[in-house]
Amino acid sequence: MCVEPGTFTYEERAKPILEPNHAIIKIKRIGICGTDLHAFEGTQPFFAYPRILGHELAGELVEFDNAPGFGIGEQVTFIPYFNCGHCIACRSSGPNFCVNIKVCGVHVDGGMAEYLMVPSHTLLHGEGLTFDELALVEPLAIGAHGVRRAGVKPGEFVLVIGAGPIGLGTMEFARIAGGKVIALDVNEARLQFCKDKLKVEHTINALSADVLEQLKEITNGDMPTVVIDATGNLKAINNSFQYMAHGARYVLIGLQKGEISFNHPEFHKREGTLMSSRNATRADFEHVIDSMKKGFVDPLTYITHRVKFNEVKDNFASWLKPETGVIKAMVSID
Repeated sequence: MCVEPGTFTYEERAKPILEPNHAIIKIKRIGICGTDLHAFEGTQPFFAYPRILGHELAGELVEFDNAPGFGIGEQVTFIPYFNCGHCIACRSSGPNFCVNIKVCGVHVDGGMAEYLMVPSHTLLHGEGLTFDELALVEPLAIGAHGVRRAGVKPGEFVLVIGAGPIGLGTMEFARIAGGKVIALDVNEARLQFCKDKLKVEHTINALSADVLEQLKEITNGDMPTVVIDATGNLKAINNSFQYMAHGARYVLIGLQKGEISFNHPEFHKREGTLMSSRNATRADFEHVIDSMKKGFVDPLTYITHRVKFNEVKDNFASWLKPETGVIKAMVSID
């Protein structure tokens, strides 16, 4: 449990008692994501302490009610955004941005625990994937949803800002959609990872003095028609409006607490489109699972650090430090 920014404690609690229309998962893997790290830092919006973190999860189904097609002992993951089902968003097929949404590990306690109870309708079949792979479905679905929001078309240049796990997943699904990906980050090691592991052809260090010139050269003077932020960094978000081609779509996957500021005439003359991308839908999760099964994505390349559950408290703070080289930390409960 994160009791306040910078502080974890371990607690003993009773195993959940099954409620109607719910399921209980014995957690096996917990992926550590930016939301968890920002909560630990105290920079995560929509957050209150104390909170059990964790929403990149995989485990074994041990009990359930009203989950047709599932079986006891099955390897599963789930959609960790619990929607109300009756607000304007839910009525318009937008459960991922439900007015009353409860995100597991953010608004309600998450999966850094031995057992977790979730609504049965959120369950997803493991489809033969490993626990490690299933725990990485959710962060990849975030990127897949952002790419779908952008409406990436084959052959267009897609600039992805931020080469963390969400940005990497965004690059993967922009590539799958047929986009020509450009990665922008301040970390040279991350950019090299993009080249070596994701086969991203174009990478730019954001600290370079000639970012605009490099983008113009890569795009034959046009600039990217899709810009996607996966940093959640206010300076990066504000700065990236200048990278838009005329008619471009700018999608914000990253989230921060401040107010966005940009030059209105510059944005207006481009007839630009600005969109947010929140969470993901079942269709995105299914797209990710299908892409994993077909070998289009190998999420295991993202895992750079592994710890056991009883080691989380002692290691968590180190994952905030760029020098540790962490891309994805994975926690095991055995």
